Amino acid sequence: PLMISIAAGVRATDINRWLGGDTAIVRTMPNTPALLGKGATGMMANEAVSDEQKALSEQILGAVSECLWVEDEKMLDVVTALSGSGPAYFFLMIESMTKSGVALGLDEKTAEQLSIQTALGASMMASNSENSARELRAKVTSPNGTTQAAIESFQDQNFEMLVSHAMRAAFDRAREMGTELGDDD
Repeated sequence: PLMISIAAGVRATDINRWLGGDTAIVRTMPNTPALLGKGATGMMANEAVSDEQKALSEQILGAVSECLWVEDEKMLDVVTALSGSGPAYFFLMIESMTKSGVALGLDEKTAEQLSIQTALGASMMASNSENSARELRAKVTSPNGTTQAAIESFQDQNFEMLVSHAMRAAFDRAREMGTELGDDD
């Protein structure tokens, strides 16, 4: 039999122990865009998983997401921090942009529609472009323009460090959950 887990932080070794050992386990971390068939799922197979079971797991989750395999189970905690929790980061950005648009004079509906469409369009550009996100950002950042002013403001507030700290918090929590759930109490 094959066990496919979508539980954050629950280690394959613990699932295997709970199921009596020698269980083929594919541990995964999907994200909520899978509800629309646009998810990203990190996957890891324990040593008991056959090539056929691995292919079956990818076929199942591939129906709703792009599947990416990691060899080391510890990397699923990184996947959790990056893409498992990631949709909420983008929702927070949309929410923040909407609030700022309203504060600057737009009605809420218009500000929200512009924020959502901008996020969608930027994501599609990043997905469909040969250029990196950094290169795409540089292409839309005119010297001394409005975008440069905004990017400099983000950088002055240490935006990258803020994102790094948030992802580290999610990563640490995923590891804590694995430890908590792995106790033999």
